[in-house]
Amino acid sequence: MNFLDTLENLVNQTAFMSLTVGNYIMIVVACVFLYLAIKKGYEPLLLVPIAFGMLLVNMYPDIMKAPADGEAGGLLHYFYLLDEWSILPSLIFMGVGAMTDFGPLIANPKSFLLGAAAQFGIYSAYFLAIFMGFNGMAAASISIIGGADGPTSIFLAGKLGQTELLGPIAVAAYSYMSLVPIIQPPIMKLFTTEKERKIKMEQLRPVSQLEKILFPIIVTIVVVMILPTTAPLVGMLMLGNLFRESGVVKQLQETASNALMYIVVILLGTSVGATTSAEAFLNVATLKIVVLGLVAFAVGTAAGVLFGKLMCVATHGKVNPLIGSAGVSAVPMAARVSQKVGAEADPTNFLLMHAMGPNVAGVIGTAVAAGTFMAIFGV
Repeated sequence: MNFLDTLENLVNQTAFMSLTVGNYIMIVVACVFLYLAIKKGYEPLLLVPIAFGMLLVNMYPDIMKAPADGEAGGLLHYFYLLDEWSILPSLIFMGVGAMTDFGPLIANPKSFLLGAAAQFGIYSAYFLAIFMGFNGMAAASISIIGGADGPTSIFLAGKLGQTELLGPIAVAAYSYMSLVPIIQPPIMKLFTTEKERKIKMEQLRPVSQLEKILFPIIVTIVVVMILPTTAPLVGMLMLGNLFRESGVVKQLQETASNALMYIVVILLGTSVGATTSAEAFLNVATLKIVVLGLVAFAVGTAAGVLFGKLMCVATHGKVNPLIGSAGVSAVPMAARVSQKVGAEADPTNFLLMHAMGPNVAGVIGTAVAAGTFMAIFGV
């Protein structure tokens, strides 16, 4: 009997005895994400840790267990606290800044307008989310998905106290970031003619080192003075960029853009994935969030392209409307998609550097949108 009791205990401890149908569905979803990341190459640095966190929590829910009765919590619970406290999203922004060249934006300041136009998707999704029954703070947190910016989505959801929605919001945001090459091209082609897609833009002017050094300092002063709530995101983004452009802290720039960045991605990705237990993820609210995120992203892409068409008319054909789609802040994927669609129309057309202007402007624009919501709700 002792042997049988031991065997029974071992069997009862296996995951097979506790998994629900929902858990199996989420395990399949995690495997699909891993396939997209590994086989298709869709943002593997993001999707691999997210999918693996999703896999772990649906087999062993206690990995996200909060500490109680003197017992330690699950491993990924402590990673997740860093998301809730907005530490990891801010560090991600510093790494992004350390890797980003703002030269194309400085050379063509009109790119700010295209980056701003693409944020229209955020505000349209905000009102649509309220219409669908979400409260103001939840609607604001969901709408940021339209910026295709995972760290900002996590940051705002944490600041507005929407921790119960943080998992679906983050997964939706990172999923759409990964699927930029699939979602954007049909929208871009729908709103442009072949003639417009073939437009070649003039080479950007050279940008001096002094301009690149002054840019992060001036942007920080102007934006944070107007919207102090943006300091954690815009401040870290510009600090990372100052590391890059100052030329005197090469070690800090390399650490922020490499070792630290990758450590943060591991912690953030796995903890975000671990919020997607079947109980938390498979519900009507999550479905609404996924739909709203797609609407926000599509509207943002369309708004950027349409504003690009307006600039094309205003400049008598000097602006290719395709670069407007890069105004969503999926850096540098959205800019690469602009290049790809333009090259399909004319293989000799090189739009990448022109598209990088709206792309990095979109990063700033999404952070400003998050700061605006925080100011509205007094956070």
